[in-house]
Amino acid sequence: MRHNRWILLLAAAIILLACAVPSSLSELIAPAPTPTAVPTPTVMPVPMETPSPATASLALLEQEIIQVYENVGMGVVNITNRSYAYDFFFRPTPQEGFGSGIVYDEQGHIITNYHVIEGASELFVTLADETTIPARVVGTDASNDLAVIQVEALPELPAPIPMGESENLRVGQFVVAIGNPFGFDQTLTVGVISALGRVIESPDERFIGEIIQTDAAVNPGNSGGPLLDLSGQVIGVNTAIFSPSRASAGIGFAVPVSTVRRVVPELIAHGYYPHPWLGASTWSLTPERAQILQEAGMDVPVPEGILLVQTAPGSPAERAGLRGGRQQVRMGRVILPIGGDILTAVDGEPIASDRDLTLHLETQTRVGETIQVTIWRDGLELEIPVVLTERPH
Repeated sequence: MRHNRWILLLAAAIILLACAVPSSLSELIAPAPTPTAVPTPTVMPVPMETPSPATASLALLEQEIIQVYENVGMGVVNITNRSYAYDFFFRPTPQEGFGSGIVYDEQGHIITNYHVIEGASELFVTLADETTIPARVVGTDASNDLAVIQVEALPELPAPIPMGESENLRVGQFVVAIGNPFGFDQTLTVGVISALGRVIESPDERFIGEIIQTDAAVNPGNSGGPLLDLSGQVIGVNTAIFSPSRASAGIGFAVPVSTVRRVVPELIAHGYYPHPWLGASTWSLTPERAQILQEAGMDVPVPEGILLVQTAPGSPAERAGLRGGRQQVRMGRVILPIGGDILTAVDGEPIASDRDLTLHLETQTRVGETIQVTIWRDGLELEIPVVLTERPH
């Protein structure tokens, strides 16, 4: 009985083992699961960054400046002024100065400053391609610091640089200066118009009015080169800087193109510019000076104006009947004729100083024109017509 029980247990164990063991070896290896497809990520295009209005404006400005240089840069030349000094043994020693110039026309005329060619024994013009040509002086005007020279041989000159206008200039307007500072030819600098209507002293110690002030870098050697607007037109001729170190300090001055248009044709035609002339020596009145004159016994009905000290014989002032001083007083170390007319206006424009009179005559009148001069004489205000003539050379 016990034997049968063990047989039954053994049979049951065999049956259970048979159910647990696979019928083939392939069933021992579980099939690899079918991989699940991984979705391909969608790549979104990165949008191009739209430039800001400020960036776009700067790019446009940059392109305009480049275009100015490419269009007119060849028309700016280098001018060499060669003169001779003598050493202790009387041997000639050449001395050279440099400046810039503007090709004006196809006849070889070049505009520059008077002080660039002043005292020259020889002049040479160097073009952008480094061709050097002798030149001669055609005409000069120290009072406006302008001169015209002409190349003696006529090679293939660059195209003339067009002249612009001065009337519509505005402070803050971008400008370009091209020249040869310190001998580095074809140098471009950029800035803005800093001020208009400045007055500077001319080489003959008179006054130049309507001057353009700019912060575009202007250095020695830039003199005579153009100040240009962004259309590539000349709006001035660079002439001077204000700087203790003689290098650019951000204050440069240019003779306006309105003066260039007035003066240059006369220099080409006659060799000089005919300056309008009143023909009177004057003395600027201030309230302090007026008080001194009153204490000296002169009737001074206005605090400002210019006292006519003397009229030149045969001058427009004398022919019009204007009066100079009739008695003399000592003012410090100066003996001053007093009692003459006090001029207060020309053509209705107030005149408060010698400088005002010079600037008005230079910029607003021409030789042969009649001006209306307002004066005070013997306590009365009078208006007297005066026909201007040419200032003696």
